[in-house]
Amino acid sequence: MMGSIVAKRYALALFQLVQEQQLLDTVEEELRVVKEVFFVNEDLRAVLQSPKVSREKKKAILTNAFSSVNKYVLNTLLLLVDRHRENDITDVANEFSELANEERGIEAADIYSVRPLTDDERTGLSVSFAEKVGKKSLQIENIVDSNLLGGIKVRIGNRIFDGSLRGKLDRLERTLLG
Repeated sequence: MMGSIVAKRYALALFQLVQEQQLLDTVEEELRVVKEVFFVNEDLRAVLQSPKVSREKKKAILTNAFSSVNKYVLNTLLLLVDRHRENDITDVANEFSELANEERGIEAADIYSVRPLTDDERTGLSVSFAEKVGKKSLQIENIVDSNLLGGIKVRIGNRIFDGSLRGKLDRLERTLLG
């Protein structure tokens, strides 16, 4: 998830503030909800991006829509509107989540497999691959890919562990041809 430099700065400022207040889990969950609302509600995004809607109206809409969230989350959203950074709201949420995961020793991982993984398989993969990358655990997203033929392919950051049958066949082909 590559956000803008601006999103990283806002996320870091919010992260430092809520970490002092010991509200990391609460704020992370609320930002996840904010991000989901923006993802699902195209009308909200359109209104916030419209130059015809005044800044005060945008702030009133956000205040009404997110009245139940923590004051730090709401103030961040309002600040982004004040600075004409409405497009960065989801990027700020993503960057905040990355900072929170880094603090907890959690890394995001994409695991490609030919079928959905069971909970036990997810847990086992999380434990074994977390050790390899020096983290406490992995936040796994399972992606079903029938092109693998069998096995799994794990992507953690910029590292790829390819234990798929397709990957082994490709390596064997390169060896035989080279």
